[in-house]
Amino acid sequence: MTTRSRKGEVVEEGAGWLRRGARFDAPLLVQTLPSEVPFGFLGRALPTSAPLELRMQLHRIDAHAAIEMLHSAHAVAEAELATGEGASGRRPPQLARESESAEELGRRVAAREQELWRVGIGLHALGQQRRRAERFRSELARRLSVLGFRTRVPEYESASALAPPDLTGQEARPSGYWHTLHTDGVAAFFPFVDETIAEPGGVLVGLLLEDASPVFLDRWRHASHSWGIFGTTGSGKSFATALTVTRSRWLRPELEVFILDPLGEFGGFARALGGSVLTVGAGSDVRWNPLDPASTGGDRAEKAARVGALLRTLFPSLADEEVAALDGAVSRLFRSGPEVPVLSDLARALKEGGSPPDRLLGLFDIFTDGSLSYLDGPTTASWGRSPVSIDLSGVSDAHRPFHLAYLFDAVYGRIRATNGPKLLVVDEAHLLAAHPATSAYFDRLVRHVRHFGAGVVVLSQNPDDFLSHESGRSLLRNLRATVLLRLPHVSPECREFFGLTDAESEWLPRARLPREAGYSEGLLRFGEAHLPIALVASTPEYEFLTRALGSPSPVPAAPVDPGGR
Repeated sequence: MTTRSRKGEVVEEGAGWLRRGARFDAPLLVQTLPSEVPFGFLGRALPTSAPLELRMQLHRIDAHAAIEMLHSAHAVAEAELATGEGASGRRPPQLARESESAEELGRRVAAREQELWRVGIGLHALGQQRRRAERFRSELARRLSVLGFRTRVPEYESASALAPPDLTGQEARPSGYWHTLHTDGVAAFFPFVDETIAEPGGVLVGLLLEDASPVFLDRWRHASHSWGIFGTTGSGKSFATALTVTRSRWLRPELEVFILDPLGEFGGFARALGGSVLTVGAGSDVRWNPLDPASTGGDRAEKAARVGALLRTLFPSLADEEVAALDGAVSRLFRSGPEVPVLSDLARALKEGGSPPDRLLGLFDIFTDGSLSYLDGPTTASWGRSPVSIDLSGVSDAHRPFHLAYLFDAVYGRIRATNGPKLLVVDEAHLLAAHPATSAYFDRLVRHVRHFGAGVVVLSQNPDDFLSHESGRSLLRNLRATVLLRLPHVSPECREFFGLTDAESEWLPRARLPREAGYSEGLLRFGEAHLPIALVASTPEYEFLTRALGSPSPVPAAPVDPGGR
């Protein structure tokens, strides 16, 4: 149908669209709303590059009428519950939720904490060509479907959907236009929600993908000073960590930094900041004695309790009788052995302890005659200038978890013995989360370092490595901030643990890599906030870190077109 508007424009209506002059309008109505959406969801769900409009009519419902509506809804749900199923096919669990919700909302309306509104909602995709407008509408419907909305196209009803309001809220509109929402429900539709975090004294973590607003976090103002960075190979974990450490030291020059570096990636970075690199492995003159009580401030009982967990990283298949024999030998050694025992002392304590399992004795040959015999002796390492990077690249893959464990213990001893702020970076942290015993040990130390003014940066490729044990989940819960860079797959366990939406779970495997965008994209999880961010370096930072890390890294570009986020 073709007509002319009062302004003389040609108005043409088709199946699901309206042309006014040279512009096509493809409306989309909401049949059913989900039970819950985050505030400002439209700002994240809608592509920033597409010409889309949200048009809303708001009409406040009188408080007395609102309470009557809610009482009626509660009574209907209760009556249908009594019959076992609603007239519309709603099941008892849904009816129970509706009943409880109506009752609770009625109390809040009576207390003037909420109001009810008659709301008209129209979403509109615009374009100079009909197909383009309809394509934008289809993408909008898909995105809303992911969030739990059911939408409909008003076929041959576009004119009534687009008609001007008469300010009464009673004009005829197509099905799916009018809804009854409470105040919070209305507020959730407004896309202009400022979730920028700017903590005084914090470091710049990144820029919001939505509008490039800066995010500043101060780890030292929170109960936990520990953060986590997770992402697939090439997602920019090392660069992001080095960038955060550099900015932290600029703000706090007294900050002591320790890096457990299994792959030897941070040596150049430590030297560039005037720090030290200590290489561990056969042929090195640097040794930390895994049994040295110095890591527990001389507390031999506490050290004895840790040794078993340390050794489980090397011998994860120990049977119960072997664990018992080892525990007895360790207890005897630290109760009456040398002041500073070494590994050969523990091997002798095993042999002198009766009839230890033959396999256990054979396993300890690795410390006396085997490939780890260089660890059998007193500590020779001295802490150099900060940052201190402990390079484990010369250690075999099979032995890295053990080295990470006892070196974490050694750094923990250093942390508790010194004053001032400290930061420990643990790369390839999944190596410490693979076994329940070592995972519990890792979790315990991460939780305790905050008592000594220290934080931990946990680096790993996938948070799923920590979700198989309760201690791993406990560790993740105690990270004050978590950055999820690109993940190859978001498992149901990961989604549930971090409270990710469908849209976030779909986006993370597509988050852009440095080689694609010039910067890393990721999701910052900080308390209740989930913020899509770009990890961007300034030109001086980029040039400095590129030289220091000696590997390809993000370039200092601001996010111009952040993938429709």
